[in-house]
Amino acid sequence: MDKTVDAVVIGAGPGGSAAARALAAAGWKTVILERRAVPRHKVCGEFLSPEAGATLRELGLADAVNGCSPVRIGRVRLCAAGGKPLDVPLPAGALGIGRHELDRALLDGARQAGADVREGTVALRIRREGGVYAVETRRSGMEETIRARVVIGAWGAGARKALKDPRAARPPASRLLGVKAHFEGIPIGPVTELYAFRGGYLGLSPVPGGRVNAAALLDPRAFGGGAPSAAAWIAAAARRHPGLAGRLDGARLVPGTEAAVSPVALDRRPLAWADVPLVGDAALRIPPLCGDGMSIALRSGLVCARLADRHLRGGMTEEAWRREYERFFRRECAGALRLGLLLQTVLGRPGAARLLFGIGRAMPEWAAAVVRRTRLAEPGS
Repeated sequence: MDKTVDAVVIGAGPGGSAAARALAAAGWKTVILERRAVPRHKVCGEFLSPEAGATLRELGLADAVNGCSPVRIGRVRLCAAGGKPLDVPLPAGALGIGRHELDRALLDGARQAGADVREGTVALRIRREGGVYAVETRRSGMEETIRARVVIGAWGAGARKALKDPRAARPPASRLLGVKAHFEGIPIGPVTELYAFRGGYLGLSPVPGGRVNAAALLDPRAFGGGAPSAAAWIAAAARRHPGLAGRLDGARLVPGTEAAVSPVALDRRPLAWADVPLVGDAALRIPPLCGDGMSIALRSGLVCARLADRHLRGGMTEEAWRREYERFFRRECAGALRLGLLLQTVLGRPGAARLLFGIGRAMPEWAAAVVRRTRLAEPGS
């Protein structure tokens, strides 16, 4: 049976849950569609940068996230193979929190605000019918069409092809691989460690329960073959960096926490709109070394929802919404993206990484400024 609502959000990651929470809290009848069960382990650095704090407070979700007992992180340690580490303090505390716990807290927040959460529901097609959208869905073999005044795409990078994202027509420049797993038995302080080596980089970051999240972005071609699991890829990466190998020596894999995704295609520019507005990784996949992917997802979800609220109330045309939302990405995200892509290239070259980190040790203020510029910019900065 056809149903009509104010808003449909497709995807229940951080960006989608933030958008659904904000829209439902504003009084709009909101449906959030998620094709799989939530929560689940995903490839992610599980590092919630300091910039996310303000967004969580604006969403009214700071207490919910703090209730997940996140680990406070005060600095980043950068380590190139064969070089000395560079420690850079963070301007404000970051949080180490597993996606399993974070996604559940954010989606529960959307549900508590009144959003209709439908897990196990696949969005098949989106059609424009006059002044509304028709979203064709399938759940447990049953198809249904939901009509909505606005639709927000939070489907991540993986669903771009199925939902006709323009970027899906272009093959990725390189077929990178993302892997992650949790380990026990790695002593670590309030620090995220980033190890650069030929063929990629890997981050170790503390998460609740005394565990450490190991997440890597790798170029499989540099390793001369495949590996049977995420843990095997992490072990292969450790063989490229003696310091990383030492950190993982004696570590115990936590069963059920492995995840992998390929190909990982990093964006050269944001795409704020593709027939519908996009949030999170659907709009922008930033290099993981920036550590700001989840912050950008949350912020884009909140900003998009606020503009959608104005549109639904008749105070903003769709074209004005689109222009203002595109300005948000140019103003607050473009600088971090450009610098992140440059640093990604440098980290893939151990000699260049050692030189860069050496400059950072000699000029700590410069190193801190570089780290700040890999982050979401403050409005008006």
